[in-house]
Amino acid sequence: VQTLKNALSLYKLGGAAGGSDFDPKGKSEIEVMRFCQSFMDELYRYLGPDQDFPAEDVGVGPREMGFLFGQYRRLSGHFQGNFTGPKIFWSGSSFRTEATGYGLVFFARVVLADMNKELKGLRCAISGSGKIAMHVLEKLLSCEAIPVTVSDSEGYLFDGDGFDYVKYTLIRNIKAQQRSLKEYLKTFPRAKYINDAKPWGEQCDIAFPCASQNEIDQGEALSIISSGCRVLIECSNMPCTGQAVDILRKAKVHVAPAKATAAGGVAVGELELNPEFSLMQWSVEDFENKIQEAVKQTYDRSMKAAQEYGILKENPESLVHGANISAFLNIAQAMTDQGCV
Repeated sequence: VQTLKNALSLYKLGGAAGGSDFDPKGKSEIEVMRFCQSFMDELYRYLGPDQDFPAEDVGVGPREMGFLFGQYRRLSGHFQGNFTGPKIFWSGSSFRTEATGYGLVFFARVVLADMNKELKGLRCAISGSGKIAMHVLEKLLSCEAIPVTVSDSEGYLFDGDGFDYVKYTLIRNIKAQQRSLKEYLKTFPRAKYINDAKPWGEQCDIAFPCASQNEIDQGEALSIISSGCRVLIECSNMPCTGQAVDILRKAKVHVAPAKATAAGGVAVGELELNPEFSLMQWSVEDFENKIQEAVKQTYDRSMKAAQEYGILKENPESLVHGANISAFLNIAQAMTDQGCV
């Protein structure tokens, strides 16, 4: 998936992604730090501005990136922009963690614009409550959408009145203190928390699955259709099983694939590889404009590829097929040009 994501972008990022099987849940900060340092002891020799770089993902946030970067600097002696997501007071951009989440909402806006619709006033179901989900929620609020759900490992939270900035702040604080979303009900008792369930049965116009791979199976896909949802923006990598995707397509739900919707995060990742990036003073407006530009170009490129291969723009599968075609052609061209075929 990462290969296709990067190939679909305009940028020069490479072909794959990796990680570890270390589970940070229940671990102390010292244990997490020691693991990150041990991991970097082996990884550092393969990193560099022209080689590879680590980035935030599942279970890896600013804290872990700081631990990794600190050990890399001790071992290599370099203080270079080879890491995505550093804090502004020691290196790089302060916007990295927002880039992916904001980009997902911008992508939804582009998809809706092609359907002559706007995000304002639409009810949105979100799964997950990690950094991507929370930034999706934040940006939906600024777009005047009505997010109504978030979830954690125990179940999901539903507020039929929709979340606002006050409620968003409460959820963010609950998660920062590693408490259950059930705590939300103490302040807003009209909401409900459903144990051992996912939010896809709640009435919504757009779904934003941000939790995990394969979180939407055949049953959840049917629930999404019954909820009235007509657009699904894949946020996590491959949140829908193959069977779920088939069901959603037959019901004419427009699915925006993760390989395309990740354009915002990919764009900022590329910018941070630029050694001059950490010296640049970016405003919030500059940052959001860059993400929106990357999102629009990725969407247009995907739709153009679909149409060139005979897939009508009105077809709900056009974006999925177009993204696959465009990414594949870029990879094939690179392999041919470099004598790899």
